[in-house]
Amino acid sequence: MRPVEPPPSRWSLSPAAAADPDGVVGVGADLEPGTVVAAYRQGLFPMPVRRGRLLAWWSPDPRGILPLDGLRVSRSLRRSCRRYELRVDTAFDAVLAACADRRRPGAWISPEVRAAYRRLHELGWVHSVEAWTGEGELAGGLYGVAVGGLFAGESMFSHRTDASKVALVGLVERLRAGGATLLDVQWTTPHLRSLGAVDVARARYLELLAEAVARPPLEVWGG
Repeated sequence: MRPVEPPPSRWSLSPAAAADPDGVVGVGADLEPGTVVAAYRQGLFPMPVRRGRLLAWWSPDPRGILPLDGLRVSRSLRRSCRRYELRVDTAFDAVLAACADRRRPGAWISPEVRAAYRRLHELGWVHSVEAWTGEGELAGGLYGVAVGGLFAGESMFSHRTDASKVALVGLVERLRAGGATLLDVQWTTPHLRSLGAVDVARARYLELLAEAVARPPLEVWGG
């Protein structure tokens, strides 16, 4: 499904370079599809603060990315890849629910954010990559926003060993096959760095972003 362009946002979002030292560009606005898509196109992403009561727009410096030719796949992860079946967009609601589970450490996905990304999924902008067991159990997965040659990873989860990592391997394979140029992971963590994620300066990220979002939509979803 090619993404459906939403109506323009009624908000004028501040540029990424206006972020404060914590990476916050501004607060408020809304989560309408036009606002969220416009934000990603200019290097911002939404994330609530104060336990979900205040919506902030972020542009970290440095920014975490995972170079598509730099994914580290260990021998054990390769074995795990053979244990799961990869699917795309077949259980988006279940992936979103698992990522939004409030029992998870650091849980941040509010009901408003969850509803917003569900709308974006219906419009073809947000996708899930899922790892399934041979018995038909959803073992792990991830979701994120695709704009041109950009995929902005939002969240991932695992119910079985390595399942989210397997979903990431599958995502990278699809992105490379489809001609994507940028996989954004927002902030690096020890876990993501072990898989090849690196930090880049905001200015460099914005250069990579401009090239990525100018590309046509990826045709790698839906199967």
